[in-house]
Amino acid sequence: MSSTFQDWQPIDILLVEDNPGDVDLTKEALEGAKVCNRLHVAEDGEQALDFLFRKGQYADAPRPDLILLDLNLPKRDGREVLEEIRADADLTEIPVVILTTSQADEDVGHAYRLHANCYIAKPVRFQQFLHVIQAIEEFWLTVVKLPRKRPDESGKGTGHA
Repeated sequence: MSSTFQDWQPIDILLVEDNPGDVDLTKEALEGAKVCNRLHVAEDGEQALDFLFRKGQYADAPRPDLILLDLNLPKRDGREVLEEIRADADLTEIPVVILTTSQADEDVGHAYRLHANCYIAKPVRFQQFLHVIQAIEEFWLTVVKLPRKRPDESGKGTGHA
């Protein structure tokens, strides 16, 4: 079997989530991941955009390989964040997984019209939530081939983990 991108370079995941409990569950689920990963957390839409556009305290942030995006966020909601990601040529190829409590058909349709890669409604029960995160990890970090980072996107020396 040939070596893949994921075999030799850690995967940077940006979790955009304002619920500390969901952040902790996601961290726990990814700790035992088969693929080496670094989870970065933005607590609202503005922090997420600052991270992605490397503004302020995020000037040295790595370009994420995968974004897990909640829709219902303070300051700038996930729909606005997704729209800005897809409007930027340097960010548009990053897979965005919507991970939210909303099961509304309107939210699902809107997310896909904005070119989300997939839409997952968060389960309420602990074990189901862990299973969903592990399924995301299995598919997006081991099955899917993610775009290679360009040398200027490596985020080397960021200290983010």
